[in-house]
Amino acid sequence: MSSTPSVGFSFSQALSAQTAKKVTPVSDAPPVVEPAVLATPKALLAADNWQRGEVQLCCVEKWNETHDVVSFRFQGLTPVKFNFKPGQFITFKLAINGDKVYRSYTISSSPSRPFSLVVTIKKITGGVVSNYLTESLNVGDEVTVTGPDGIFNLVDIEADKYLFLSAGCGVTPMHSMSRWLCDTTTDSDIAFVHSAKTVDDIMFANSMASMASRSPKFNLNYMLKSDDNSQILIDKHEDTGFGIGRLNLASLIKLVPDYQQRTVFVCGPESYMSDVKLMLEAAEFDMSQFNQESFGASSAMGLKAAMESNPSTEQFMLSIGDKQIPLTGNQTLLDGIESAKLPIIAACRSGVCGACKCQVVSGTTESSSKMALTAEEIAAGFVLACSTKITSNVRLQM
Repeated sequence: MSSTPSVGFSFSQALSAQTAKKVTPVSDAPPVVEPAVLATPKALLAADNWQRGEVQLCCVEKWNETHDVVSFRFQGLTPVKFNFKPGQFITFKLAINGDKVYRSYTISSSPSRPFSLVVTIKKITGGVVSNYLTESLNVGDEVTVTGPDGIFNLVDIEADKYLFLSAGCGVTPMHSMSRWLCDTTTDSDIAFVHSAKTVDDIMFANSMASMASRSPKFNLNYMLKSDDNSQILIDKHEDTGFGIGRLNLASLIKLVPDYQQRTVFVCGPESYMSDVKLMLEAAEFDMSQFNQESFGASSAMGLKAAMESNPSTEQFMLSIGDKQIPLTGNQTLLDGIESAKLPIIAACRSGVCGACKCQVVSGTTESSSKMALTAEEIAAGFVLACSTKITSNVRLQM
């Protein structure tokens, strides 16, 4: 994906005069559900497309998906049509307790409904950003985001028949993809198996049931720890399939007999994705048709392990503008940039989001991930700071 903003509407010009409102804490009361209208229908229909870049958004709606999951609907301060690939994510630029913090969240809405963005966030014990947003971001508050990013999407990965496997909040990109397919390609062949602890923990249950009810080729299934209250899901869609316990090959074959003929998309906790991958490999599934959303700890830990297994004490110099930053061969460009307190977005820290891309003007480097870079960017010397080590003195342009 090119780092050059698309020709057309410029957010930096249109929003340069806007000042974001302070996000204030809220009480223990339920989230506000009253929508805040930002623009008239006429203004929205006349809006330009947002394709990439930094933009200020206003929260116009907030609601609970489950007891510990909150969704936010955003619109641009200047009316825009959001143009992104189903499955991609945006990165929030926040200031929490005086510290700049960046965090990426998948867009759970679809570009087929382009006048707003929905982001769905789970509260996490000790989670600085997730708890800050779910507790303190309210209708009328403004945030700055960048994006969209991510190669885990329906545009970069083409398929004829889909198998969506998700657990927990991993359902968010799958919901966006499903909505896109149901809105735009009515004969799409979708098999969906979502794993959750209980019925009460299932996100988007009404929306998923509605899509499955409308499309004869939408095979909706759930894996639950127990079948308590499963009748609730059957009442929403009578053909909903069920399995009890963790997803295994036997339950997958029962729910989706033709899984071997499908392109697989997987998203969920690291342990879940690892188990699914091992299961499909053991079943001799064509792994060229296996795709998983992997921004998170695993890629970053893989890079760390690679460094530790091949330690280097040789020291080089990283030059950025007038700054000279000494780095060993074990440190990443991101380590050097952050040590010099230079501005850089590194939300995923695992070589997937692409937000930390920078250009090597001179010198040599070694990268463990290039997945968020286009062939043109790689040829022009762009690397991902979070997953790149230097192997000589290097000069960067950011």
